[in-house]
Amino acid sequence: MELIRLENICKTYHLGEMEVPVLKGVSLSVKRGEMVALMGASGSGKTTLMNILGCLDHATSGRYWFEDEDITNYTSDQRAMVRNSKIGFVFQSFNLLSRTSAIENVTMPLSYGPKVLSDHEARELGIRLLKRVGLEERIDHEPSQLSGGQQQRVAIARSLVNHPPVLLADEPTGNLDSRTSKEILSMFQQLNTEEGLTIILVTHDADVARHASRTIHIRDGMVESGVYASSAHSSEVSR
Repeated sequence: MELIRLENICKTYHLGEMEVPVLKGVSLSVKRGEMVALMGASGSGKTTLMNILGCLDHATSGRYWFEDEDITNYTSDQRAMVRNSKIGFVFQSFNLLSRTSAIENVTMPLSYGPKVLSDHEARELGIRLLKRVGLEERIDHEPSQLSGGQQQRVAIARSLVNHPPVLLADEPTGNLDSRTSKEILSMFQQLNTEEGLTIILVTHDADVARHASRTIHIRDGMVESGVYASSAHSSEVSR
């Protein structure tokens, strides 16, 4: 079942009188329960594409369907509603609030999400999520008291607090050592295979992309190809 579909997405930025095309007709789809890697070099357009997928930005032209709903012409407020209720984010830099405990960082999105929970309910949910990522003994620790891997685990727990159907991870291992990177990627795989969470990894690293079931290559603002992890299922994705 299709969760996301993009059709001929273009994005052009205007710098003074100059037009800078970044995405040049991207078409792709992501099925519910997939773990997909968007892979491309710096400047390929993959971050711009992620911003559009995550409703952080809107396309110049083209169409975007999310859960069978055409959200192409949503206002910024409508995009924020989709973003806050249906999309989880994990970033390279963790984006945790300093001088704020792990559990407060995890439950923070509840303040602007669709669910209204009491303080007790929010804390119980935060504890469950931190336990899920192996940090039940660090709930009151601030980011400065946590390792990079632990901070990313807090960020993953935070991304799940509103039970989104899809998680977008932008270079999620970029600030981690190789051992910790493997642990974080294994956690993503577990969330995907055991809980059916749709995950989109945005990366320039082939080793990271190999953890996904399908890799979509972005080059010069276009979809170059899409390849399944199993060579038996290799397929080209039309531009």
